Amino acid sequence: MAMPEKWSDLAARLGSGAAMVVFGLWGVWVGGHIFHVMVAAICGLMIWELAIMLRAGSGKAIQLGGITGAATLVAIYLPIGFALPILLAAALVGFGQLRQFRTIYMMFSVMVLLAGYGMMSVRDDLGFHWMLWLVLVVVVTDVVGYFAGRMIGGPKFWPRVSPKKTWSGTGFGWVGAALVGAVFMANTGAGAQLIGISVAVSMASQMGDIAESAIKRRVGVKDSSNLIPGHGGLLDRFDGMLGAAVFILIIGGPLMGAPVVSG
Repeated sequence: MAMPEKWSDLAARLGSGAAMVVFGLWGVWVGGHIFHVMVAAICGLMIWELAIMLRAGSGKAIQLGGITGAATLVAIYLPIGFALPILLAAALVGFGQLRQFRTIYMMFSVMVLLAGYGMMSVRDDLGFHWMLWLVLVVVVTDVVGYFAGRMIGGPKFWPRVSPKKTWSGTGFGWVGAALVGAVFMANTGAGAQLIGISVAVSMASQMGDIAESAIKRRVGVKDSSNLIPGHGGLLDRFDGMLGAAVFILIIGGPLMGAPVVSG
């Protein structure tokens, strides 16, 4: 029997999603230079996808992606006062390379760069367990929202921007994130505020998803690329992590009750 249309992408999503989870967890576990290079490469590829979507030529897109990856990699080894100018300068490079959508490129590329810096900072400064918490909040938000939205349905969250997202999926994503926060609260000694912070991170990840959806609708594309079967491109898969990582970079570890640990 044929799979219903709303589940037609499930097999591809699960297969490629499982591969990304295994590879990602290995990188998070190893940490250090390997994790830095992994994050920098992902940031570079996301900027390449962004440039392609915004009608930059392939040569310019590759150039911008390489500059982004290099800037992200270098920035993590510098104090924040030196890192931020490098990240912003890398984003500014593309501003003069595009003939249109320059503001979109500038804003979203800054978001990608800051998110990459934020993920590296969480892993380096707070340790494996808190990077795992961040990943799980984003993944659970996405997975629970995906299944709840398709099983329950109901009113759309923002149909003009993301026609598939529902309030049921959005709300259950928050519930899933709260459960992740409760588990980590019980096992790390963090305060009860971690549950609320987890929900806030879930919301930030959903806003990252919405922001990327808005760009795709603005430029008239379905996926950022076809790099990942069932998921589209890296921007389609990591848009939630962009919002979450930038949010964590803003609030910092102490506000979420995260002790600084090594490893």
